[in-house]
Amino acid sequence: MPDRRLSWLLAANGVGNLADGIGKVAFPLLATTLTRDPVQIGALSATQFLPWLLLGVFAGTLADRVDRKRAVLLANAMRAVVVGLTALLVYTGTLSIWLVYVAALLLGAAETVAESAGNAMIPALARPDQLESANSKFQAAEILGQTFLGGPVGSLTFALFAAFPFLLNSAGFAVAAALLLGLTGSFRPKTRAGPTRLRTDLVDGLKWLVHHPLLCRLVVIAGLISFASEMAQAQLVLYALEDLGLSEAAFGLFTFVGGIGGLAGAAVAPRLVRLAGRRPVLVAGIFAGGVGFGAMGFVHQPVASAALFGLFAAAVVAVNVVLATARHALVPSELLGRVLGVWRTVVWGAIPLGALVGGALTEVLGSASATFAVSGGAQIALAALAALLLWRFSMDREPVSSS
Repeated sequence: MPDRRLSWLLAANGVGNLADGIGKVAFPLLATTLTRDPVQIGALSATQFLPWLLLGVFAGTLADRVDRKRAVLLANAMRAVVVGLTALLVYTGTLSIWLVYVAALLLGAAETVAESAGNAMIPALARPDQLESANSKFQAAEILGQTFLGGPVGSLTFALFAAFPFLLNSAGFAVAAALLLGLTGSFRPKTRAGPTRLRTDLVDGLKWLVHHPLLCRLVVIAGLISFASEMAQAQLVLYALEDLGLSEAAFGLFTFVGGIGGLAGAAVAPRLVRLAGRRPVLVAGIFAGGVGFGAMGFVHQPVASAALFGLFAAAVVAVNVVLATARHALVPSELLGRVLGVWRTVVWGAIPLGALVGGALTEVLGSASATFAVSGGAQIALAALAALLLWRFSMDREPVSSS
């Protein structure tokens, strides 16, 4: 029987993702009411990712030293307060673009703690044979909250009343924090006897990851996937509006298909792993994602392109399920926060780099379609590289080591 506490964590994660999805739409819309400078608008996105580059490893190390439930609860409470104050400033008309940046930084910093500690709690609540299923559910909750519900709710409520989505956002994080109270027991990881310095813990985690041949390869592969796919992802709106000739309203429907694909990937990933194993599903998923984006570079029929985008979304979610499960299965509990911190720093740090390269490619090649073709080719090559790097590893039977 699965641990019933996993349902409390999943519920808190789902509500938190809904709040996050509302904010990811509402904050850019808010920024456009304060400035139309494209550099300042673009800086908001960079500001949201900056805490992962600066604090990701530190947040992961913190998650290995404290009670992880308490860390997530406090991080969600902090996000509720920050967004609540933002709603108040919007309502009173006293908000500036610089205060929006400050709010984005604070929310990003809290997110590094919530994501690192929350993800590290999953293995404590799911048996090894339940990890694929658990990670699929968390992937589905993220897609439902951020793609299907959060985005539309954020845009609709902003149009009705500018402070409205921020009030909902704040309430969502508060509810997510309250749901964690249903988790009984301690979630403080076991550590060696005696106090240790934060820097020592951080270095120990990095050394363990670097010297683990399989996990080290998986981090590199995940970072390259993030970089290669973001080259095209960042150009998706130009691809849809200019190359496909879609309207802004139709673009929303186009991305909605991606959400459906993501849910399909989360649903089938555990079954595929049971049939074929983690390594084949990982390599096949990278390849399928590359085929989806590569074909989008040559297909300019909206329905076919949307279906290919759905294929990419399904493939990348299946890949994420395998990677998350491998982390949970291979990393000792007392090191999981630190490894997650490094992982997120590498993977999320590759996103703005891939976006910049993708923009430059579109500028040089003359169309977003060409960038999609390059991105797809890069992912197909990455699938071959992953197969080569992982061929001698059994990802299904690799033992967990505490050394």
